[in-house]
Amino acid sequence: MTEATKGNILLVDDDKFLVDMYSMKFTAGNFQVQACLSVTDALEALKGGFHADAIVFDLLMPEQDGFSLLQTISKEGLAKGAALIALTNQSDDSEKVKAEGLGADRYIVKASMIPSEVVSVVGEEIAKKSKTPAA
Repeated sequence: MTEATKGNILLVDDDKFLVDMYSMKFTAGNFQVQACLSVTDALEALKGGFHADAIVFDLLMPEQDGFSLLQTISKEGLAKGAALIALTNQSDDSEKVKAEGLGADRYIVKASMIPSEVVSVVGEEIAKKSKTPAA
């Protein structure tokens, strides 16, 4: 992370319109963004050396979902120290509990926040993580 940026965001959603829109919002908010349209692409980015300060991901995607992303990140020790933020249309409490049980730091229902609020919340989560001493 350079002085000029607020952090690196790995954005994972199968909806290209949303990925493009959130990429623009995060970039305008002074974040570096790596956009991925699948869990496979996201895992390749992480394994390829992309250092994410936050991973913002949808839960429902074809092939692999956000839960499998969380499981793989945990199992393979990828993205240590990154804020893991589910950004989903699922407002089901059981989905939230499952995501948090798999390590999600925050659960945001897309309809509950405008994109600029999401950018702000992600910045707050990164700040919290950077103040937490490594375990």
